[in-house]
Order: sequence, then structure tokens, then C-alpha cells
Amino acid sequence: MTIPYTRWPDELASRYRTKGYWLDLPLSDIADRQKDSDAVAIIDDESQISYRQMALASSRLAAKLQQAGLKKGDTALVQLGNNNEFYLVFFALLKLGVAPVNALYSHQRTELFSYAEQIKPALLIADRRHSLFADNQFLDQFREQIPSVTTVLMHHAIDGDHNLAEWLTTPADDFVADPNAADEVAFFQLSGGSTGTPKLIPRTHNDYYYSIRASNDICGVDADTRYLCALPVAHNYPMSSPGCLGIFYAGGLVVMAADPSATQCFPLIARHQITLTGLVPPAVSLWLQAISEQGNHGELNSLRVLQVGGARLSETLARRIISEIGCQLQQVFGMAEGLVNYTRLDDPLEIIVTTQGRPMSEDDEVRVVDEDGKLLPAGRTGRLMTRGPYTFRGYFNNTAHNATCFDDEGFYCSGDLIEITVEGNIKVQGREKDQINRGGEKIAAEEIENLLQRHPDIIDAALVSMSDELMGEKSCAFIVAKQPIKPAHLRRHLREQGIAEFKLPDRIIQQDELPLTPVGKVDKKALRQWLTEQQK
Repeated sequence: MTIPYTRWPDELASRYRTKGYWLDLPLSDIADRQKDSDAVAIIDDESQISYRQMALASSRLAAKLQQAGLKKGDTALVQLGNNNEFYLVFFALLKLGVAPVNALYSHQRTELFSYAEQIKPALLIADRRHSLFADNQFLDQFREQIPSVTTVLMHHAIDGDHNLAEWLTTPADDFVADPNAADEVAFFQLSGGSTGTPKLIPRTHNDYYYSIRASNDICGVDADTRYLCALPVAHNYPMSSPGCLGIFYAGGLVVMAADPSATQCFPLIARHQITLTGLVPPAVSLWLQAISEQGNHGELNSLRVLQVGGARLSETLARRIISEIGCQLQQVFGMAEGLVNYTRLDDPLEIIVTTQGRPMSEDDEVRVVDEDGKLLPAGRTGRLMTRGPYTFRGYFNNTAHNATCFDDEGFYCSGDLIEITVEGNIKVQGREKDQINRGGEKIAAEEIENLLQRHPDIIDAALVSMSDELMGEKSCAFIVAKQPIKPAHLRRHLREQGIAEFKLPDRIIQQDELPLTPVGKVDKKALRQWLTEQQK
């Protein structure tokens, strides 16, 4: 049995194979490459495992799952945190041809039910330390509502559970891996920008493996790379850009952090001599604040490259990374749906701090179009359209939405507003939905956020809309600052940047911190909801 998905046209698939983007190898090949190595592969706060142990444990788990009736074409729902077991499970499922949805550890009942209802999993793997699974109340409800589940495994198991740890250590000398074909679905990725019912992205072995290998080449990853996984392990960015999978491919070391805080990460970087990690901009702001308070960045001396992606990095923060952390900055711009862009490590400084890089290959095609779909020249801002060997061709079982976000040539509309420079680098200007229409005048949230962050006391800023009977929408800026700042002072600061009067925030609210989504982006939906409640 195979999982249905929207395939690439034969002409493009042939091109991608001919050019070596698609190798027709399963993703489990990443674990097999180092199966005879005793080098340490992963370290978390409880243990460490070698590459040999990773390959063996994942095969043992696969054998037990096979004995339990799991088979090629089945699906699984997995919710594990930043620990070694995440990748032991991931590779085990790949070896069986079972396609998982990897839920973020922060996801709760609504998300888990939504994913399960879409994929109808035969297997659930979860953690007893997660609040949902601390007892059997939710688990019993889940099994009743999702009758397709035949097997449940628990990390940090209690009496009566099928114990994940035991299944990882049960001998399986006669197991033979049987992954599905490389042009079939390997797993499901979570859409990063969806609202309402979460959408699922079917990822094939071919397209995902291409992204990992290409990312490694661009980012200079090799066996000496020591990578800190600071963001949620199930998120696309720390999985493959180049992420943990890129490190495993090269034979380097992955260290798991519980969260991206400076308190958690700085000691790990020093202890394990980390050379590479990836963050989202809000976490960067907190790191810089911690460095300012400590008066030095001594714990980060081993760090060679800091990748920043997930949201647009302001030029102000970009320059501070280089001057205050003292390492190489690499900007990353992409989406779970496909298309990854990187600034190159040898790019001039001005390109690194002012752009979000360029695609991995010439066949990662990018167009900038206006509202009518007409191509725009270099230097003009418009809607990003893309297709390529890593960009998917359709959400899982979502024909209606697919019809609205793909054009007739198979180019995907990401919702990003970008400009392409004459040199071919991308500048992200914002999101189509991240504009505030103030009485007919449109305000790009990112523009104002970037200008606010130029103020020396501002740590983070977010601009959101608030309803207004007269204007339709007005703007409200939420800020995090080192000390109390009067709104009048900030408006004066913005005026000095030379912006139009209508772009000045109608309201400014200072908070100790901004709410974040599970992947570490500022949760603007939560901010807008809070404003709405305040207006009632």
C-alpha cells in the first residue's frame, strides 16, 4: 500500500534525477552510512549514543513494530521532545516504510486529534512526561476516537505500558529493512503558517534527501561539525537546514537542548564545543540580551556559524550578531513546503546582513509576481512563487486549498512578499497577511518592527492590527525593552527614521516578553486576541 500525494510531472522528475538532485535512496540511508562508526552521534540530557548504536537500536525497534503488525504504507503519530529517542524512532519508521507525523512537544489535544484524523495512524508514540499523557485519561479518549491505532508506545513508560526503551533494546538479528520507494512518502511535515486545521505536507525520500545534501554543501558541514539542536527537534529547520539529518549524513555530533534560552544553550555550547546552531530571531534577541548582561560571550567562543531563520532577521540584529557574538552569521529563509535559501559563508558582509540569501540550486526556481500573477523585475516587491526538487506539489488530502496556492505551472505561492536583487539574493519584505490596512493606507509590520529594534533599549518588537470602527484597522506595537520607555519617545524615534506619520503605532504596549508559537516565532494571533478582549 502506498500513501497518495501529488507527484511532480514526469518531465521535472526526470530533470531532477538527471541533474543528481534525486538519488532514489531512502532517508534511512543516512543512518546506514555511519552504522559501523563508534563516534558519538547524539547527546541529550540523559544519555549519549554512537552511530553504531543508533543504527542498531532503530533496527531493533523496527523489528518489534513489524512483529506488532506495522507494515509499509502505514502511518504513525509521534510526539517526542528534544531527546535521542526522536531519531531512533524516526529511522525505525523509515526502515519499515511507515510514514509519521512528528508533532511538536508543545502541541496539545486539538493538534494531535487534527493530525490523527487526517492520517489515521496505526501507531502512537508519546511521552509520559507530557502533560497530556501523565495519566490515561486523554490516551483512552484518543484510542476511542481514533480506532485505527493498534499499537501505543510510551517513552518514560509506567507499569502496564508498551515501553519504548524496551522495544529499542530487544534483539533483532534477523531484521531486514524494507523502506518504501524513494519517490513515495517518507513522512509528513507540518505546515508552518497554517491557521485553523493544520495542513500536512507529504515529503518524499528524494526531495528531502536532496535538501539535506545541498544544505550540507552550502553550510560547510562535515564530520567535525558539532551541532546544537536548540529549536524543537520535529521542526523542519533543525531537521534538515542542514539540521540534525545533515549532521548525521556527514558523521558529526548533535547535542540536544531542552529549549533555545541562553541559560540552557550557553553552557552546552561551552561544554561540547559547539560549532554550529540555528535560532529564530526572538531567541537571538534573548541571547544578545544575555551577552549584554554577562559582559562577554566567552561561552560561545567555539561557535563558528549561527544560522538565523524562521522569520525575517532585521539588519540591526544581524550586525549585532557579528559584533557581539563574534561568529559567522548565515541567514536562512525557507518554508516547510519547500525552497530553502541561504546566504553563503563567503558572501560579502552587506549581503549577509541585508538579504536572506539565494536558492540551493538553479532548479529551485523563484518568481516574483504582482496580484495578477504578472512577473515583476528585479528590485520590485511582490508575491513569491516557487517550484523545484524540494518544493512540494500539494498538501495532503486538501484539493480545495491546493487549487488556490498553486498556479497552472505548478509554482507554489508561499504568502511571502519578497524582492530579488539584481545579484539574485532574496529580501523578505513581509507576509501578504502581515499588512495592516489603516484607513486605506497599508503598513508592513516588519518595516516598523525593524525600525523599532534599531532603538538601543528595544529587545524585541511586534506590530499587529487592532480593529477600529472609523479606520477599519489601527496598529499596536508590543515591545520588550531593557527599561521602561514612554510611547512618545518611541514615536519620536520612529519619526527620526523618516517614516510616514500614518505608520506610527497608534498604541504601544510594553511587556516583559512576547508570546511565542511552538516553533519560536512571535505569536501575533495571541497578541491580536488579547487586544480584542481588551476592547470588549
